[in-house]
Amino acid sequence: MNGLLLFRSRVIHDDRGYFWETQHRERFAAIPGLDVDFVQENQSFSRPHVLRGLHYQLESPQGKLVRVAAGQVFDVAVDLRGSSPSLGQWFGVHLSGGDGMQLWIPPGFAHGFFVTSPEGAYLDYSLTSYYNPATERTVRWNDPTIGIDWPLREKDPIVSKKDRLGLAFEEADLFP
Repeated sequence: MNGLLLFRSRVIHDDRGYFWETQHRERFAAIPGLDVDFVQENQSFSRPHVLRGLHYQLESPQGKLVRVAAGQVFDVAVDLRGSSPSLGQWFGVHLSGGDGMQLWIPPGFAHGFFVTSPEGAYLDYSLTSYYNPATERTVRWNDPTIGIDWPLREKDPIVSKKDRLGLAFEEADLFP
């Protein structure tokens, strides 16, 4: 999908464990078409079968570099750019702790994930703008128009009240 990047960073393994250089400004800046400056770093922990999302900030959009520190998730980005040919389309990928995989989600996308590992998961996010709850929006995780194929083991995942009350895609505020 236009703008999303999935890439593998080098992970050095030995008998002690591993070392993963998760950010390197020069290497990231060398990717054609990207000019990002990360201003905030977040980590979340979620228990097994938790689903978070689909979140975005309309007036202070965030680009996100997402990686899993421990555990496994199914990570999803949905294009909410009104002028995009892929408007309303979704991309999903399995990310695991220490595998070196990272997903770049540019501004203009909603983001969510579902924890697939029995021990839960730690996600790390590098963000291009600060969190601003006044501009945060939520699109319903199970919106039939978007039709995300979540890898659910049970009928309903564990979701927050905010995420249960997310808007339908047709009602969502879009980016230009």
